[in-house]
Amino acid sequence: MHEDRNGGGERAATPGPGSVPEQPGLLALERELTVLLRRARANQGEMAREVHPDLEPSAYGLLVRLDECGAQRATELAAYIGVGKATMSRQLRALEELGLVAREPDPADGRAWLVALTGEGRERVSRVREARRARYAGRLADWDPDEVAELARLLHQLNRGMEK
Repeated sequence: MHEDRNGGGERAATPGPGSVPEQPGLLALERELTVLLRRARANQGEMAREVHPDLEPSAYGLLVRLDECGAQRATELAAYIGVGKATMSRQLRALEELGLVAREPDPADGRAWLVALTGEGRERVSRVREARRARYAGRLADWDPDEVAELARLLHQLNRGMEK
């Protein structure tokens, strides 16, 4: 950042090449997202342990994806989570060993396999997700329902913008 003296003797910050101008809203957003993401990582570990004591925190997101979208190919899951084929294969093997997912032939392509939640996996994930929603409801009980809906809308908009 460069500092220029203006006529009043005060320093005015001007962005250098390639830098982003300091905007109070962006600084506040960065700070609040950092706190939110730190808490989300900690919560993900807790939720993973609630599903199964041996479940890795990073695998919890796979279970939620399968719960929401149904059976998928491992390559689709890897692309969604943003990991490589080997990492996905290792995570799925661990989930299979815990009895939370199973592989089944893809009816659209006999050479491929789909990964799906087992009955046990579906029951455990549903129980944890319901408990999480109950915690949100308790923590946001003093919020206006329209504010909760607006927050969800804005977070969705942010997430879509991050995909670009």
